[in-house]
Amino acid sequence: MPETKIHLPLSGNLLMFWLVYNALLILCFPVIITLLMTKKRCRRGFLARLGKVPTDLQPRSERLVWVHAASLGEVTAIVPLLKAMKEEDSCQEIVVSTVTETGREMVLKQLKGIATHFYAPVDMWWAVSRYVRVLNPRLFLLVESEIWPNLLTSLQQHQVPVCLVNGRISSRSFPRYRLVRKFMKEIWSSFDLALMQTTQDAERIRELGAKVSVVYMTGNMKFDQSLELREKNDSTMAIRTTLGVKETELVIVAGSTHPQEEEFILEAYKSLIKTQKHLVLVVAPRHIERASELEKIIARYGLPFVRRSQMNETHPIWNHEESPRVILLDSRGELPFVYRVGFVGFVGGTLVPVGGHNLLEPAQWSRPVLFGPYVDHCRDIAHQLLQAGGAIQIHQPQQLEGQLLRLLKNPQEAEEMGRQALAVIQENRGVVEKNLRMIHQLTMHSGPTSSGLGKSSFDSSVENPNIMRKDLEPSSMSVS
Repeated sequence: MPETKIHLPLSGNLLMFWLVYNALLILCFPVIITLLMTKKRCRRGFLARLGKVPTDLQPRSERLVWVHAASLGEVTAIVPLLKAMKEEDSCQEIVVSTVTETGREMVLKQLKGIATHFYAPVDMWWAVSRYVRVLNPRLFLLVESEIWPNLLTSLQQHQVPVCLVNGRISSRSFPRYRLVRKFMKEIWSSFDLALMQTTQDAERIRELGAKVSVVYMTGNMKFDQSLELREKNDSTMAIRTTLGVKETELVIVAGSTHPQEEEFILEAYKSLIKTQKHLVLVVAPRHIERASELEKIIARYGLPFVRRSQMNETHPIWNHEESPRVILLDSRGELPFVYRVGFVGFVGGTLVPVGGHNLLEPAQWSRPVLFGPYVDHCRDIAHQLLQAGGAIQIHQPQQLEGQLLRLLKNPQEAEEMGRQALAVIQENRGVVEKNLRMIHQLTMHSGPTSSGLGKSSFDSSVENPNIMRKDLEPSSMSVS
């Protein structure tokens, strides 16, 4: 890989877009600075975000892989793949950039000894080009859906192979990207490999301008990540003891919740405990910095509660006979395991127009999954869980109480739903292995980014789903 910057000419469309985009960034720069300084979760790594490469990132190995995983969800999805990559080649160095603090914490916790963390620079030309020049990666992995035009352009100019992994294009983002498709086409075409979650994602990125020959549908790596978590967890009884929940008590776990959503859940719970005195509610807000705000909301409903952070792990401060209460899960990294103690798991970001979070977290413990109508970020998983009978989708918040009561009164139905939810995960295993094979072939066969890759560069047993014909069946569009 060349050590000095290579200046490739920008075409007319890309040059126009680049000029407009960067003019807007410069105009917004004071706002960006203000947000970085005032937002608590953005304050850390201030200089790094503005382009000052941390000392511990320089100099780096010639076999460096740069992974960008914006936040907690993206890091969680990529963990099994990075572990597999490190196991396959222990000499390569992996660095992971995130935007959020929760993403950083997940890297430090789950990828200790495997990857080094740093905060991603803002997409200002001078900032991203400095990182590309200093890191000089042999490969760049972009997780899921974040498109940073300046970063991708700089990688392209330095001839760094770029792979989109676990890629998705949401229904919300797709029409917005189409509005600027003419200008963005060459940005999308900078991908040397695009490994998409679903056939629809593959079709969308192809329509937006990605090269037909580099787009593959391999599936969602969260299926593999869920089974990995199952193998590491403490027993159900140990988690109950930690939370101060008796074996005779039933637990509703509401995870990754957002404002207003918690009120819908608390209303349903308050109504249920009029007859179900042995029912405990665990609420885990998506952003734990909202814990104090959520305390006030719970108090407004007149419900007793305790914060997880105020419990002693061996001797919970809550002393009680069986009685309704709310446990406010204000800790990081525990939610995927806490779902295990629930008889049902509600996944947030779905009763309000956020798009949904990881529906597989309760499913991995054979628990029925409840979610609302807003599942744009996890539509394919939601569809599979519903088709298998492992989930219930509610379309109005008022339906939440009725569906929870139904599962309470029919424990055998709840158990069967949980089994079907787990079966969905088991049937979709192997995505990490597919992606690893494709990435390995990319690093073996890729040339300059500008030249693109032909299908012949890859294993012929892996089918490219984007040589599209209307008469193709969906089953023929997957990686075997």
